[in-house]
Parts: sequence; C-alpha cells; structure tokens
Amino acid sequence: MIFSLMGLIIMALAIKGNLAKAQATPNILFILTDDLDAAAVEYMPQVKSLIADQGISFSNYFVNISLCCPSRASILRGQYAHNTGVFTNNKADGSFIYLYQQGLEKSTIATWLKDRDYLTAFMGKYLNGYPRHAPEDYVPPGWDEWYSPIYDSGYVGYNYRLNENGKLVRYGRRPKDYSTDVYTEKARQFIDRAAQANQPFFAYVSYFAPHQPAIPAPRHSKLFKDKQAPRTASFNEADVRDKPTYIRHLPLLNSEAQAEIDQLYQRRLKSLQAVDEGVASLIATLKANGQLDNTYIVFSSDNGFRLGQHRLPPAKETAYEEDIHLPLYIRGPGVAAGRVIKDIVSNVDLAPTFAELAEIKTPKFVDGRSLVGLMRSQFRLPWRQVFLLEHRRDKPAALIPSYTGLRTKNCTYVKYGNGEQELYNVVQDPQQLENIASRAARIIKQYSQRLAKLRKCKRDKCRQLELEPLPDCNQAL
Repeated sequence: MIFSLMGLIIMALAIKGNLAKAQATPNILFILTDDLDAAAVEYMPQVKSLIADQGISFSNYFVNISLCCPSRASILRGQYAHNTGVFTNNKADGSFIYLYQQGLEKSTIATWLKDRDYLTAFMGKYLNGYPRHAPEDYVPPGWDEWYSPIYDSGYVGYNYRLNENGKLVRYGRRPKDYSTDVYTEKARQFIDRAAQANQPFFAYVSYFAPHQPAIPAPRHSKLFKDKQAPRTASFNEADVRDKPTYIRHLPLLNSEAQAEIDQLYQRRLKSLQAVDEGVASLIATLKANGQLDNTYIVFSSDNGFRLGQHRLPPAKETAYEEDIHLPLYIRGPGVAAGRVIKDIVSNVDLAPTFAELAEIKTPKFVDGRSLVGLMRSQFRLPWRQVFLLEHRRDKPAALIPSYTGLRTKNCTYVKYGNGEQELYNVVQDPQQLENIASRAARIIKQYSQRLAKLRKCKRDKCRQLELEPLPDCNQAL
C-alpha cells in the first residue's frame, strides 16, 4: 500500500514536471496594425496601459521600406527588401503574387514555429493581392489556422470573403460583421483552443486599421469629430527650397486639402478604437486561461503614415520620420515593465526574435537580429549603429522617386536615383526642416560608402556592416 502511494506521488510529480516544462515554452501573440503612425498610439489607451506600460517600448524602431508588402515580407522572413525581392505592392516585385511565385512562403516564421510544435494561426490582412495566381482557398505553409480576406476585400470592413481554413465565408453589412471585431474573435477562440490543448501558440493578428478608407465600427462613428491633424512645424512646410525636386514642385496645401486631411485623421482615430478594444479582449482571454504570464505580446505596424508633412499628401513610402519611425511594444515573461530601449531595431528583427523566444535557430538567409538579448539584459550589448532604408518607385508616374538611405540614432541620410541627397539631424531637427547635405560633404562621403555596401549585403554581412558607427551629422553644423 505504501509502495503504491509512493508510486502515485512520483507519477504525479512527473506529470506536474512535464506539464511545467510544456508550459515553459512561451506563447507569442503578435498584433500588427496597418499604416499606424507613432503619434496615433496616444489615442489607444489599452495598448498603452496593457502592453507599453507593462513591457518595453523601443523608441527607435524603423522599417526598411515604408510600404505594406515589403514590410510584411521582411516580418515573415527577417530579411531586407533587397534580399526578399519584395520592393512594392505590384506583382513584378512585390505583392502576394511575387511571394507565392518565388516560393518565399516555404520558410517563414510560421513554418519555423510549426516545426517547433507551436499551434499557429493568422487572422486578418496578409499581403496585397492574396490569393491571386493561387487557388482561392489557398493557405500558406506553416499555418494551422487561417482567416484572411481574399482579393483585397478587407479594407472597407464589411462585405468581404474570408478564407477560413480553406472554406470561403462571406460577411455582410451587419455590425457583427465588422472585420476588426471578427479578427479579434477568431484570435480569442484560437487562444482558448490552444489553452485547452495545452500547447504553445503563435497568433499573428493583422488588423487593417487605420489604413484608408479607415472605416470605423458603428459604435465609434461619432468620436473625434472636432479633431484636427497635428499642425507640426513640418505640416504644409512653407520653405521647401532645400528639399528634393519632387517636393519643391508641390504646391502648398489649400484649405480644402487640409480639411480632407483632418477628416481622414478623424476616421483613422475612430477605426483604431476597435483595435484598442481588441487588444484588451485578447489580454483578458489570456488572463482568464492562465496564459498571460507565459505569453509574449508584441504590438507594432507595418509602416507609418504622414498627414500633410512637407506639403506631401497623406500616404507613406518616404524616408521621413512619420513614414519609417513606428511604435514597437513588447511585454512578456522576464520583460521589465516601463523600460525604454533606444537602440535601433527594425522589422527585419521580428522573425529572429520570435524564433529565439521559441528556442529555434533561424535559417542562414536571415539578415535581422534577435531582440531577446536587448530585452533581457541590463548591460550594454554590441548593437546595430546603422540601419538601411530602401524604396523602389513602383510606377513611372508615382510621386516618390526611388532612393536608398541610412538611419542612425541621430541622423537620416537619403540618396535619390537622380543624385539628390538629404541629411537631417533628427535630434536637433525632429521635424526635418533643414536639409544639411550641402554642407556635410565629408560626412556624406562616409555615409554613401556604407550605403553602397549595405544595399547589397546578405545575412551576417548585413549585421557586421551595421555595427560600425558613422560620424554624427551634427558635426556638419
């Protein structure tokens, strides 16, 4: 009898030990918005209080290309655009079509985590053009569960078709069909199923908000009626003589254009409220299931968005701060609450970060670096000093010309195809009003030399080239 009781105790302890080991593998909840500029997070109180305040804020988070498909491809694979080949939203060198035809989906963060026995799920916007040139019910490799609208039908929030694990489901105009709420509910149910299965999960929740047309949920339609887009010093910039040609040719924004920007700004803020509520709902679900303390929650955007800065119409794709400088917040096990990290981090770092959290080795093609060391260490680590910016003009008539550039902690350098250059000290001149390129020949020479190497780099060579600091552009003042 004593032996039997002892055997039961040993067995129970073994089961408890195995359960603890299984639960030690962390969950990862990745929440991505579309076209969210850093300033608009001020209107998302749940994101601020439940993620940013409870974890780390990365104050120097940048995207390699400020455009949907290139950024999302970099997120999936941890590569610069010149290595994914995804530069635009067009099928020739971008969009889902390019990703699919080039076989890039065969190795992404989804396939890496699935091989590690994670339950994986994707909800929301994938890449522009999905699933053109593939079957309508196509589900990319690596995803156990899949809920994504087809043929770009998800932007208006209603009347879309969702590929739900290979079954096409039509959503209409009812309030409960509002897409942001649907994606949140799909994610919440998936988290519940992962808890019941006692398996670690990776949930990628990709909201369309606040992308244009920025349709809000009916319950938020009356909010922010009197809000005006921020009239920063760079808004409708009066003197653009030091700017590149494409900006010098722009007229000042008239009153009608400014009113349209204000209306778009109001819609953007309204559309973000359902995302903010969704964040609270997902975190409440994690807490109710006992998963919260073992879940890393990552919040960011695919690119930024400008609203009249430097006379430019509302959009993205430039190397100005509004387009490339985004929010990134991470909370989770072992992450100190309220900490701010000022090191340069980027969208090419997300996939290797998720991989290290799951104790996975990344493929050799990865250009980025894991953020886990920064998150867990209180000591100064050797880290990136320079980050590559890229942009390829997608159409001959497109406003923004092709360029490459560099972002350091203090400076932004841009070199256009026609030879024009910009250099800004973004600490002393955060609005980027004064282009100091004309009086910084020595500094620009060094920046240009590094740029020539980085724009062709691959894998560990990228990481090596990023480590060596460049001279501070304030030396030109």
